[in-house]
Amino acid sequence: MPQIVSLQIGMPTERHYINNHDGEDKVWRSGIFKEPVDGPVYLGKEDFAGDAQADLKNHGGPDKAVLLYAESHYAYWRRVLPQLDWVYGGFGENLTVTEINEDKVSLGDIFAIGDVRVEVSQPRHPCWKLARRWQQKDLAARVQQNGFSGWYVRVLQEGSVEAGQKLTLLERPHPEWTISRVFDIIYNLERDVEESLALAHCPAYAHKMRDSILQKFG
Repeated sequence: MPQIVSLQIGMPTERHYINNHDGEDKVWRSGIFKEPVDGPVYLGKEDFAGDAQADLKNHGGPDKAVLLYAESHYAYWRRVLPQLDWVYGGFGENLTVTEINEDKVSLGDIFAIGDVRVEVSQPRHPCWKLARRWQQKDLAARVQQNGFSGWYVRVLQEGSVEAGQKLTLLERPHPEWTISRVFDIIYNLERDVEESLALAHCPAYAHKMRDSILQKFG
């Protein structure tokens, strides 16, 4: 059964990387830096207590309340980028989990975490902040290529969550829409309009993402 091996939260902070690998020498602000927490943390409709995002236009909100990342992916990153200190939360995730990954999770999956209920809503889109956090200019591109993106959930029932808890799958209404498949469609929109429109009509898909596809092709 899937289990939370680490829970991370963090508030937006300012950073200044000099001679950064992406060529940007300036102060930037982000909530991607998360720290592990021991004990229960309250999860509301949009985030954990003590957690927030800096860019509320592109991050946060009900459809992106919690970011999960597969613990198994860290073995890959430690192998291909061994010079980096790959700690849990390194991808900005709130929950690092075992047993499941993008191939094993689908849109609309409802999981119980104790009394809490969450629903899978969309893949994580790797952006420049992930690359800058690790000072690896091509890191977002690497994630686009291998699909080790992580995924977001919306909160259906609030409550406390802590590391060590199990994730119990309660419902799987759309098994065909795995996070891996959705991620592939997102980065290949121009090549398969029909598949993109089918994705836009999946009711469990994040509203903003559905609207974006419909505005482009609908």
